[in-house]
Amino acid sequence: MSGSKVWLFLPHKILHHIKTKYYGHGKLLLTGEYAVLDGAKALGLPTRQGQKMVVKRTTSSDLIWESLDMNGKPWFQSTISLFDFSAVTTSDQAISDRLQKLLKNAVRLNSEFLSQWNGFKIETQVEFPLNWGLGSSSTLIYLVAEWAEVNPLLLYFKTEDGSGYDVACAFSDGPVEYINSPDEVTYTQVDFNPRFKDHLYFVHLGKKQDSVAGIRDYLKAVKNKSAMVKTITAITEEIRTVTELKDFEALLKKHEDTIQSHTGFKKVQESHFQDFGGTVKSLGAWGGDFVLAASDKGPDAVKSYFTGKGYNTLLSYKELIL
Repeated sequence: MSGSKVWLFLPHKILHHIKTKYYGHGKLLLTGEYAVLDGAKALGLPTRQGQKMVVKRTTSSDLIWESLDMNGKPWFQSTISLFDFSAVTTSDQAISDRLQKLLKNAVRLNSEFLSQWNGFKIETQVEFPLNWGLGSSSTLIYLVAEWAEVNPLLLYFKTEDGSGYDVACAFSDGPVEYINSPDEVTYTQVDFNPRFKDHLYFVHLGKKQDSVAGIRDYLKAVKNKSAMVKTITAITEEIRTVTELKDFEALLKKHEDTIQSHTGFKKVQESHFQDFGGTVKSLGAWGGDFVLAASDKGPDAVKSYFTGKGYNTLLSYKELIL
């Protein structure tokens, strides 16, 4: 981040009472994958499914942390020292290390946070399978920011190296246009409710994409960033206004072609779905998580196509997007 960057965040509300329950939405990136890292305007879609967090005071002098999956089964547990946020006990040291970094950065932004040496029991629960890639990490950053009464995007940038759009989605009530350029970080909730949304489907590819690895691969591969950013920004602006499915599909194809031409990455429709009667677009880092399928063939035909290829998780736009 340059010292001259302008931070155009919406004002973050300061809570003057003790709140115990927090909630953040998951996310998908409709346009701007990769290019958002270099300043392109992106369109993020908050999901109906998210993550919740409950904080309760205890008589302990530690933080007792438990993370539950969508079925209520613990997938991470730790006892965390309030002295330096290190794990006294943990079920996963790597997760504990990331959590320590997150809590330390929250204290740097608000020195009063956790300064009274009061212990807490923290319970988080996601509403989606952990391998869906809807933002278990980004929603957690938002939840901790709310608890600590700090700006969630500032906490994100102290903790992660991505664009931050996913945190903006966590606290938004609808689609978000997002820019993280060398000069500014801005987000605006926008009206995006396509009349053809009944022809849009989200298909999970069956694995969670490593976003850190995806960013690393992109930075090694990308060329002519300025041209890519200009084209992707124009697509983001235009895709909000189209009223016909065929025009929407044309913009999806143009987006895929643009990213491929500037990175050399192979388009998902070429590698997996060449015979699909419609258009398939990657969402987020290419090669994993969800793809968007747009087709006028009808839901039964679309579902039959993807299940026939072994992809059994297919959600409608209304089922997934807030």
